[in-house]
Amino acid sequence: MKFDLDAQQRDFAASIDAALAAADVPGAVRAWAAGDTGPGRKVWAVLADLGVTALLVPERFDGIDAHPVDLVVALERLGRWCVPGPVTESVAVAPLLLADDERCAALAAGELIATVALPPQVPRAVDADAAGLVLLAGDGRASEADVGARHECIDPSRRLFDVEAAGDGWDADVARAYEFGALATAAQLVGAGQALLDAAVDYAKQRSQFGRVIGSYQAIKHKLADVHIAVELARPLVHGAALSLADDSPHARRDVSAAKVAAADAALLAARSALQTHGAIGFTAEHDLSLWLLRVQALRPAWGDPTVHRRRVLEALT
Repeated sequence: MKFDLDAQQRDFAASIDAALAAADVPGAVRAWAAGDTGPGRKVWAVLADLGVTALLVPERFDGIDAHPVDLVVALERLGRWCVPGPVTESVAVAPLLLADDERCAALAAGELIATVALPPQVPRAVDADAAGLVLLAGDGRASEADVGARHECIDPSRRLFDVEAAGDGWDADVARAYEFGALATAAQLVGAGQALLDAAVDYAKQRSQFGRVIGSYQAIKHKLADVHIAVELARPLVHGAALSLADDSPHARRDVSAAKVAAADAALLAARSALQTHGAIGFTAEHDLSLWLLRVQALRPAWGDPTVHRRRVLEALT
């Protein structure tokens, strides 16, 4: 199945790439991991200017009320650039949980960053110490939440926190919000996988071994071709799941899970191949490759690990 983005969507993706290329995102990720969210918030301000933070916010709150495909186009680019912060939670999930809440206007403007816990698949809220709004959702209800103990993540730029409900809360379409969370995470994994593939290809053209650049060896070519195929197979599944959610398809749950599994597997293959291609330098924290390697490991289990989503696909097929 082939999905072709329209000119407006391609231009949107290109504008995100251009803006983030000039924003020193790796520096912002390292600062975020060290507890300094200032550079990362500047990156979020850039995204707000482009309309990314307003994508799922209703128009009555100055949002865009965009199509889910537009969301995954943007989230793939954010994964490609390894943007720090609760991207999935603030851009894709919080607008659905808040729905008719006037705080959606602050989300759209980029003035408010939100994070979400949604047990059991999302038991903790990421970056709750940096978010202006912490939400807890489940059983058709959402509420604000108090922040508890902090837990470390394999990706030091993603801190996890226990949360407890604060107040009675309100009715919310939690099931749909979860599907958007899983889909948005899948889109970021596709973007991260593409970034790792690009880095590996570029490095394979530079690194020499036995008097030849390693990119000339058939084994390297085949390995990187396998990654390319995996990423290209995952991307249409992500787009297809976005269409299913837009149409309220009865198969949306299955399609989202299939996309999440394919994206997680492709990103993991890309990470392994990039690390092998780079060799020893890929193990160093100083090399930017490490940022994507750790992000992939953190996002694979986020919003449901591959085992959970494979089970959901199996249930849908049987």
